[in-house]
Amino acid sequence: MPTVPTAAIPLTSQQLYRKSDLKQLSPECQSTAQLTPLDDIVGQERAQQAVEFAMGIKEKGYNIYAIGQNGLGKRTMMLRYLNRHEPIEPALFDWCYVVNFDDTRSPKVLKLTAGTGLEFKKSIEKLMLKLVKALPLAFDNEMYYARAEKLKNQLTQKQEAALTELSEEAKQKNISLSLTLQGDYQMVALNGEEPHDEISFGALTEAERAQFESNINGLEVKLRGIIRQNTEWEEEFSDTQQEHDEQVAKDVLVHFFKPLKDKYKHQPEVRAFLTGMQADILSNLDIFLEESEEQLALAYASLEKKMPRRYQVNVIVCQGEQTFPIVVEESPSYHSLFGYVENATFRGTVFTDFSLIRAGSLHKANGGVLLMDAIKVLERPYVWDGLKRALRSRKLDLSSLEREVSLSGTISLAPEPIPLDVKIILFGDHETYQLLQLYDPDFSELFRVTADFEDVMDRTDVSEAQYARFISSIVHDNNMLHCDRSAIARIIEYSSREAQDQQKLSLHSANIANLLRESNFCAKAAASLRIEKQHVEQALKNQEQRVSRLRDNIMESFINGTTLINTHDKVVGQINALSVISTSDHQFGIPNRITAITAFGKGEVLDIEHRVKLGGRIHSKGVLILTAYLASVLGKTAQIPLTTYLTFEQSYSGVDGDSASMAECCAIISAISELPLRQDIAITGSMNQFGEAQPIGGVNEKIEGFFDVCKIKGRSSSQGVIIPESNIANLMLRQDIVEAVEHGEFHIWAISHVTQAMTLLLGKAAATLQTHNSKTTDNYDPECVFGIAQQKLNALRALAKTN
Repeated sequence: MPTVPTAAIPLTSQQLYRKSDLKQLSPECQSTAQLTPLDDIVGQERAQQAVEFAMGIKEKGYNIYAIGQNGLGKRTMMLRYLNRHEPIEPALFDWCYVVNFDDTRSPKVLKLTAGTGLEFKKSIEKLMLKLVKALPLAFDNEMYYARAEKLKNQLTQKQEAALTELSEEAKQKNISLSLTLQGDYQMVALNGEEPHDEISFGALTEAERAQFESNINGLEVKLRGIIRQNTEWEEEFSDTQQEHDEQVAKDVLVHFFKPLKDKYKHQPEVRAFLTGMQADILSNLDIFLEESEEQLALAYASLEKKMPRRYQVNVIVCQGEQTFPIVVEESPSYHSLFGYVENATFRGTVFTDFSLIRAGSLHKANGGVLLMDAIKVLERPYVWDGLKRALRSRKLDLSSLEREVSLSGTISLAPEPIPLDVKIILFGDHETYQLLQLYDPDFSELFRVTADFEDVMDRTDVSEAQYARFISSIVHDNNMLHCDRSAIARIIEYSSREAQDQQKLSLHSANIANLLRESNFCAKAAASLRIEKQHVEQALKNQEQRVSRLRDNIMESFINGTTLINTHDKVVGQINALSVISTSDHQFGIPNRITAITAFGKGEVLDIEHRVKLGGRIHSKGVLILTAYLASVLGKTAQIPLTTYLTFEQSYSGVDGDSASMAECCAIISAISELPLRQDIAITGSMNQFGEAQPIGGVNEKIEGFFDVCKIKGRSSSQGVIIPESNIANLMLRQDIVEAVEHGEFHIWAISHVTQAMTLLLGKAAATLQTHNSKTTDNYDPECVFGIAQQKLNALRALAKTN
């Protein structure tokens, strides 16, 4: 068994609170106005090194998962670092979608030099506006009409010549040939200059009538041949006219396209697109010549400009002058991340095309970094799978979500994928990280770098000076009043209280920023030119006032006597333990009465909280540990002939944690020895099987809770709290408690073993071993606490034997 110390250590007021002296700041520095703002987030060197490592590797899979609680400044640190980050190999491009002239359902991607996408789009728009005017003019002039008229006349002459020749031949055979405008024809046998009537034709001989019929049949055959010939001539005329039109249009197009082709001669993809556009315009001249009104109307159905939709350039990403795109996606839905295709309605008809493709965050971040919240990504359907697919393939495939999830074969576009080169930074907590590692085998392959953000940093003179610069950066970023030296020191002390450690500073930058904002408000309300210590104190007081309704209600129960507590007397088997109650935005301490009573039994400690299922597993473990300790000190040679009943009085909502195990042990020893416990002292701390005191959480709140109850029930100079010695470094107590300790009006003792608490609470040495012939024996001194308890147990054992 470890050596047991003899006395509890009374703490001085200097041990209860560590003031900030700002020794590393020069005496001339009197406010944050004289401090250089910190460009980095303070205390996150490990996370920053991880980010620098990931950003330096171009290979696939080196994306970043930033781990840490909300408020640590993860996003701020990332953005500050990335804004200074110089890419190793900047490879930014503008991305455009244009029509695929071979397959309009599969729009093509154009990759342009960064910053030239909008310029190219405007060049095409200007070209189209010129062509919309120039092409109709090329077909609306005397030269064109003369050439067209000449071709038309040549056709007409050929047709008329053929018909005239046939008419002459018919006339020679006494047959009249007449044609109507509708293309109908009529052949009539002539009687001299006049057509035969029925009488005159019937007067002819059979041979004459047969000759007429034979001649007419022959002429009809020749006429059909002439009609076929006319059709061929008309086709030849149409082809010739088309060639003429195309040549006219080609001359116009070559004139207008040549400067654009020369401008983009070093970009083969763009030149190929311009060549394809030129050929397509020749095939669709009617769009420009307004020959089909319906087709023309649909071709121009645009909300933007008077130009054919078919030849628009849809710039979905234009880098502008930025050298490294940094995109923060606040709401990562499937469409906002991967883009989507809109639909348009014209005259009741719904249609879509490449010009309605819209970019997502991944398009905008291509070549740079995309920052998102991990939980938001996982909450939205299909987003996580889509993101993994894009990162694995390194392609951005803008597929329709509706097509992915629908069983129907909806017609939609299938745009050409865009090459993807992006770093993804996910922000999340440890639980989400562990779940992804456990349940998604792809996660560790795609997010190989973990940026683990610290909650606290060491508090030294150097780090306090660095923290002061961090405060200065918040003041400058938010355009606040400057903090004077006393306000800086108070905020650093508040940070140490938040860290629950005199030797640490909290890195929850959101809490510091909020405190500064509220202090700034208080300073302005007081018409001050600077934020001073009193304004910080007022802001902290206001914060506590807003969130302390539950604490005030509980304290009221001590005032009106609803909750029973004794802070003055001595009582057997009754002790004041300390606990912490936490809400979502506040935690505070209150004392709890623990009682223990004994009855004849088999050495068991019956935990009433556990029996009624109000005790948590950690609390039950603590009770079993103290039971083992009691057996080791009072039942080594014989079973303890008592059963102890242990409970938290007036506890109705459940108990967990082992921070009351020392208090419970003292209550049981008091019940066994029948020695009264001091009620003016409260105790907190857990213990191991050897009785050693172990540190607990919330020590500041627990001490403050008991101090406040003592004020309610009546103060006395003997009151105080016992804490584990290992919790001394966690003390950052309120100023009124520090002053009370300084004036001897309140006490805080630190112990390393439960017997020290027993000595203090019971007024006797707890475990003094007897000596025999100058040698220490295993028997306790009958005047010590364990000796008195041992005597009572031995008496019970003897009584049990006689019965």
